[in-house]
Amino acid sequence: MCTQTTQLESFIVSGLLTRTTNQAELLPESAKIGALWSDFFAQNLMQMMPHQSATPKMLGVYANYESDLTGAFDVIAGMAVTQAVEGYASVQIQAGTYQVFEFEGDMPGAVVAAWTDVWAYFASNPQITRRYGSDFEEYRDARSGAIYIGILA
Repeated sequence: MCTQTTQLESFIVSGLLTRTTNQAELLPESAKIGALWSDFFAQNLMQMMPHQSATPKMLGVYANYESDLTGAFDVIAGMAVTQAVEGYASVQIQAGTYQVFEFEGDMPGAVVAAWTDVWAYFASNPQITRRYGSDFEEYRDARSGAIYIGILA
C-alpha cells in the first residue's frame, strides 16, 4: 500500500549487478534477482562494503530502464555509500519525488507482494507518472522495508 510521497536527495549505492526483466523473473530458470541476493549475503557485503553511509542501508536498486515495467533493467543488491566502491557496480539514486510503499512479513514474499501493490497502484492512478530513472527497495530489518518509486512531480 502507498503510504506517502517524499523528497529525496541523490545518493550512491554500490554492490552486485545483474540485468533482467519482470517477465524473466516469473520463471525459476530465468530469474536472476534471487541469485543476486544470495551472492550479496554469501560475500557478507552488508558488513564488508567499504565507504558505507553513516546510517547503513541495504538496498535493492532498479535502474537503467530500457523502457517501462515491460523492458529490461539493472538490479543492484548493495549498500548506500559515500563514494562509488571500486570493483563493484555503482549507481546514483536520482534526487526527486518518490512514492513510498511499505512492506512487512516473510522475505522474499513480502517484497514480491509489495511490487504487486506498486504495479496495481500505478495502473489505477494513471495521473501519477513513474520516472523510470532509479527506484529502490530499502530493507530496514529481516521482515520490513519500503519500495521507493521515482515519480514526476
